[in-house]
Amino acid sequence: MTATGGATAAASGAGSNAAPGVTVRVPAKVNVQLAVGAARPDGFHDLANVFLAVSLYDEVTAAPAAELTVTCEGPDADKVPLDRTNLAARAAELLAARHGISPDVHLHIAKDIPVAGGMAGGSADGAGALLACDALWGLNSSRAELLEICAELGSDVPFSLVGGAALGVGRGEKLTELPVGGTFHWVFAVADGGLSTPVVFGEFDRLTEGVDVPEPAASPALLDALRTGDVAALAGALANDLQPAAVSLRPALNATLEAGTAAGALAALVSGSGPTTAFLVKDAEAADAVAAALIASGTCRTAHVAMSPAPGATVL
Repeated sequence: MTATGGATAAASGAGSNAAPGVTVRVPAKVNVQLAVGAARPDGFHDLANVFLAVSLYDEVTAAPAAELTVTCEGPDADKVPLDRTNLAARAAELLAARHGISPDVHLHIAKDIPVAGGMAGGSADGAGALLACDALWGLNSSRAELLEICAELGSDVPFSLVGGAALGVGRGEKLTELPVGGTFHWVFAVADGGLSTPVVFGEFDRLTEGVDVPEPAASPALLDALRTGDVAALAGALANDLQPAAVSLRPALNATLEAGTAAGALAALVSGSGPTTAFLVKDAEAADAVAAALIASGTCRTAHVAMSPAPGATVL
């Protein structure tokens, strides 16, 4: 994070002649369980989504400006939209509209979370921008109001604000925070290119056509493993109903999953809608070994070591 953090400080106005800014650090997530129900009439799916925030972060800086602008740096920054479709920009607009002010702000995003990788990077940026703008504009919005705006922005955005661990139901936006009794170590393998979440859900619908899809529910064994900090039990309970769809769209993910398992990971799964793959490991030493093996295998572009749980959006 040294390079991106330093650039963020500069973008936030570290120089004596620059306008002051507010920088917020916001974490990636891994879905340790993603149970997906059948498509609803509105096209969404009911979920039982157990989120765990991990120590892989984006930083969003909000600074005064003549109009709303977005800039971005970091891995795959060229794939991040800089117009009003960016969730960071939308967050600023929604917050400003609620308070009857103009969203005149420069948002600078320093990315370290994979883009379109199934780790809620865009959602993280939305939550980060919301908190940064709230602080910059001195609005002192309540947590309830911020979460309401987050839910309007997208299903994963509320968790990006909250962090830690939580069960999301409905579309994933209705959160119940969960206790975690220890630290879990992860390796995340970044694939070439991204996967569109709507496309992955569409493939899920295709693969489950004519199948009686059960109502999604959180696994008691998984929740107990989180509560007690039992890494072996958590490894046995990880589940992602979107994984078959992601692998169907990107068959090469199988080779990455196999490489991480062969290197000693306790469990492997696609993170959310993919194509990032997540490997739960015993400890920090094992994480370094698995990350090195994954990079050497040639089945992924790069690999990140991270721990969980991690705090939610935080003003730096």
